[in-house]
Amino acid sequence: MIDLHGFGHQLLQGALVTVELALASLVVGLVLGLLGAAAKLSSIKPLQWIANIYTTLIRGLPELLTVLIIYFGATTVLMSIAGLFGYDEYIEIGAFAAGVTALGLTFGAYATEVFRGALQSIPKGQHESAVALGMGTFHKFYRIILPQVWRIALPGLGNLFLVLLKDTALVSVVGLEDIMRKANIAVSSTKEAFLFYLVAAIMYLVLTIVSMGVVSYLEKRARRGLTRG
Repeated sequence: MIDLHGFGHQLLQGALVTVELALASLVVGLVLGLLGAAAKLSSIKPLQWIANIYTTLIRGLPELLTVLIIYFGATTVLMSIAGLFGYDEYIEIGAFAAGVTALGLTFGAYATEVFRGALQSIPKGQHESAVALGMGTFHKFYRIILPQVWRIALPGLGNLFLVLLKDTALVSVVGLEDIMRKANIAVSSTKEAFLFYLVAAIMYLVLTIVSMGVVSYLEKRARRGLTRG
């Protein structure tokens, strides 16, 4: 039995925070990805420019730098806005909120291209058939387009989520009590770096294997109609 010097419970708490951060960032990223893809495929030029600037800027920055800019920059922006209304108290954005924002923006930038490719792969006849059946824009997207986009985009989104899961470790630099932060605290206390970093590696590996299993299940479920066909 491995002796974790009483830090086992702390590491499990860190794992829970890691999962919460990854799932929250995933939700934000999926929404941004869909909006970004829709903007890039829009006939409205300003929307295309905004989406292109967003994806180019975010994909061109290291994830760690994005986390630091959001964590420290958001505080400056919020204090500037508050100052306009006469509020001069110090405002600090939390590490979790900064992590969700930074990782969500990063995931969304890459997901934009995945969704864009999936949307472009839907035959135009699908859109025309939905219109011929009298479906509105929202109904057409929800019932006809989105299920097909989900099936096509899912493998790419699954890979992006695995990257996102590992990138959560970056948020430990701003104080988030995730797996890496807990492991660093344990190392500082016990001086057993190899032990706790190995345990952290195993925990990330377990989370990755579970995530791969979930993605595989979702892919099979998304293809079930095609399989019967």
